[in-house]
Order: sequence, then structure tokens, then C-alpha cells
Amino acid sequence: MAHSNGAAAAGDADGEAAAVPRPLAPPRKVALITGITGQDGSYLTELLLSKGYEVHGLIRRSSNFNTQRLDHLYHDPHAVPSSPRPPLRLHYADLSDSSSLRRALDSILPDEVYNLAAQSHVAVSFEIPDYTADITATGALRLLEAVRLARKPIRYYQAGSSEMFGSTPPPQSEDTPFHPRSPYAAAKVAAHWYTVNYREAYGLFACNGVLFNHESPRRGENFVTRKITRAVGRIKVGLQTKVFLGNLTAARDWGFAGDYVEAMWLMLQQDQPGDYVVATEESHTVEEFLQAAFGYAGLNWKDHVVIDKKYFRPAEVDSLKGDSTKARRELKWKPKVGFQELVEMMVDHDIELAKKEKVLVDAGYRDPKQQP
Repeated sequence: MAHSNGAAAAGDADGEAAAVPRPLAPPRKVALITGITGQDGSYLTELLLSKGYEVHGLIRRSSNFNTQRLDHLYHDPHAVPSSPRPPLRLHYADLSDSSSLRRALDSILPDEVYNLAAQSHVAVSFEIPDYTADITATGALRLLEAVRLARKPIRYYQAGSSEMFGSTPPPQSEDTPFHPRSPYAAAKVAAHWYTVNYREAYGLFACNGVLFNHESPRRGENFVTRKITRAVGRIKVGLQTKVFLGNLTAARDWGFAGDYVEAMWLMLQQDQPGDYVVATEESHTVEEFLQAAFGYAGLNWKDHVVIDKKYFRPAEVDSLKGDSTKARRELKWKPKVGFQELVEMMVDHDIELAKKEKVLVDAGYRDPKQQP
């Protein structure tokens, strides 16, 4: 039988001390993220890279580049060939195309799949309900089926939403009945139950994360929290005077997206799959968010906010407040960033962004807009 360590065998023959074999490094874990270019996708990518993962992301083909949230992680091998390249790769695929999903899984062979992709804007879902259902609900089913048929066992995370609880009174936990109040929320409920069904029917390690509202400086600018902090920055530097909003009495449980992606990862590290509510367990109204954001910048929100009925939903969700007892107990997870710190983080970022924007406006390179 051949010796397992040729160098050690040669040392023995020469009468020298045998080399001590070094333990093999554990193989690098591979993760696949849908929705990688979004807020959560970028924070999750940072987290997984920091833990030594090889990360692959699925992106849709677009005429415009939409990878800005990943720019700080991307390395162009042509620009600096000698620089180490982070293990991050992007692939074209779409949740509306089953064949692209199966090809991606066959070529990447991930250990973990995080399904973060969706048509995720509640108000827009009333305008494009068919598309919302096809991507957010049926898209999750297509991906689950691809995971089921994959050549290796894969752990699967499905991104749920507190909007699924809808009109069910708070606090909302894993045992709270769903009562969705939008096409988006209804589609997320379908994706949730598809995930449960595949776990029970096929034995998949599949988890649902029912995440309450989570924000950051990377939040899309058409979501109310970021719309507010962008307006604060632009008003502060003189680029804008008014911001138009809808229902100010709606209450939400707002946390920091960077904290919440850690809970996603923790779910897939457990011995058994399960479903978890992730929340701060504090609730604040849109008006309270306005007071915190404008007040931090030394402004009075009442001087700048105009109510526009077009921003009211056909069916409102009045109050969401999570009970994350299970996640705190089993995952040992808890939020690190509080409400005021989150607001200040977003306002600081958007004031700096507005200052840069004003330089371009003053130089005539950009026309000021009423709202971004």
C-alpha cells in the first residue's frame, strides 16, 4: 500500500524526524443568494464572506447596472490582476425561469440557498399583482423544486415578511394566524406554506424567516423610511422643501437589516429546520419615525410633510409588532441596533449623500428634483 505522506516516508528513510502532518482545512461552504443586489442580499453577502463562504448570487438581466450595493465587495481581475479576488460570483437567472434555476444549482452545487428575491414593494403589488404572485410566490416554488431535485442536500432559507400577519393584532409570533392585506403579503404567505410543505413532504432542511421591517442606509429610496431620511438630507442642504407621504399612524417594528441577516444564517446552522419570527419587539408609528429623523437634523417635520392620498393603500395594515422569543431562545439572536440609532445612521448617511448631490447641482451637472 502506498504511504499516505510521501514527504514523511522520505524523512524516515534518511533517519530524520518524520514531518508532522498538518490537519486539512475544512472545505469552504458555498452559498447561493437570490436577490443578492438588494439591501438584505448585500448585508448577507458581507456576513457570509466574513465567515469564509464562497458566495454566488443570481441577478436578472437589466439594461442598467443594479449592483451598486455590492460594489465595495467586487474585485475586477483585469484592473488589479495581482490583488486577491473575493470568492463572490454573479450569475444570470430569474425566479420566473425554472431552467435557469436548475442550471445554477447544478453548476454551483451550493450548501445553502437563501431566497431573498421578490417583488417586495407592498404598494406596487396592488398595481402589478400577477407579476408579484409569479415572482414572490411561484418563484419560491420553482426554487424549492430545483433544490429538491439537486444533486446534493441543500439547506434552504425562505424570506418571509411581517406583512403576512396583516390585520391580525400584535404581538405576532410563529403561532399567530396570517391575514394578509396586499397581493405582496398573500404571495409571501403562499411561499411560506410551500416551504413548510417541501420540508414535511420531502424532508428538506427548509426554514422560514418571518422578518419584521428592517431598514438601513441601503434601503430602497421608495420605501417610507428611506424616503423620509433622503428627504431630511435634501431639505437640510436646500435641495428640497417638501416630502409627500401617506398614512402616518401605521405602526411598525423597525430593526437594522445588518442584524437580521445574522438570524437568517443562524437558522441554517441549526440541527433541525424551523420557522422563526425576527423582530425588535418595539413598535413605532411613521409619525414617530418622522419626529426622530427630522428632530435629529434640527428640523420640524410638520414644516415639510404633505399628506397625499395616493400613498394610502387600498387595505391598510395598522400595527405590526413581533414576538421573537423563539429566535432569541433557540438561535441565541437579539438585535444590536436600537430604533434611534438606526434612524440616526440613516440620516447621517443621507445628509452626506445630499451634500455630494448638491455639489453636482451647483456645478450644473444635475437638475435638482423635488424628491429622489
